[in-house]
Amino acid sequence: MSNKIILAGGSGFLGNAFASFLSEKGYEAVILSRSASGNNPHARYVAWDGAAVGEWAAELEGSLAVVNFAGKSVNCIYTKKNKAEIIQSRLSSVKALTDAILACKNPPPVFVQAGSLAIFGDTRQLCDEEAPHGEGFSVEVCKRWEEAFFAVELPKTRKVLLRIGFALGKNGGALEPLMNLVTYNLGGTVGSGDQYISWLHVDDLNEMIFAAIQNEQLQGTYNATGPTPVTNREFMQTLRKVMNKGWAPPAPAPLVWLGAYLVMRTEPSLALTGRNCVPKKLLDAGFSFRFTDLEEALRDIIETNEHGAGAFSFFR
Repeated sequence: MSNKIILAGGSGFLGNAFASFLSEKGYEAVILSRSASGNNPHARYVAWDGAAVGEWAAELEGSLAVVNFAGKSVNCIYTKKNKAEIIQSRLSSVKALTDAILACKNPPPVFVQAGSLAIFGDTRQLCDEEAPHGEGFSVEVCKRWEEAFFAVELPKTRKVLLRIGFALGKNGGALEPLMNLVTYNLGGTVGSGDQYISWLHVDDLNEMIFAAIQNEQLQGTYNATGPTPVTNREFMQTLRKVMNKGWAPPAPAPLVWLGAYLVMRTEPSLALTGRNCVPKKLLDAGFSFRFTDLEEALRDIIETNEHGAGAFSFFR
């Protein structure tokens, strides 16, 4: 078995972070991307369309694992066209990878799918993996996504689905705009401030994905988030503290709606809703977190950046 790990749709924040992590551990990361080239020196790029089996499928033969990050970003306005693309990009990539694995003589022994905690909807109730699902477009996307992933049995390939929370790290993502708001004393509470943010440090997420590949006991669906979710109010307070900023005016819901549509060109519900999730199954399996305190995690990211390490990240 080779040390090659395939990262489908891996040219974004999560894929790049995991590719660099794999390189440090001596593994070969192959990113399947719409472009055959990319900016990460720790990965090799192979072109794919994310929709059908093509020449890229040869990379899966004898590989150690496939990790699927593919899917149109939800950071957009939910027009009919965008909704269709959000759904189709997820379902198509899962089917293409499944078909490619089935065609392998020596298929990868594990297929890891990056999912989302959005399946729980907008909830303040504590959610482990067995919690009821919510309602709305994002929930339906997640349901169809998960159903597609588990629909076809892969006789020689173990399946792990990780419902990923807000991953905090460097080199891209949405934490930088939040920091810019704090810099200009605009980083106050968003909406009611009572919506939860289920966050985790990207270093812990990388370890989770790696554990899903290495640990043959891990199979099925897991909440891939930290054990200490906080409210939006707490998150913004902590971010201001770490950045040495005081009180900032809140952004009431009507202002958030206006700014999201007119300035950010994104769906306001992404900021105004949240979920209070914990990684019960991973904790039961013995997973150990490096970062469980939000202030410590933000300081690790921000103070590293102040010493020249680059930008910031905040995913989903």
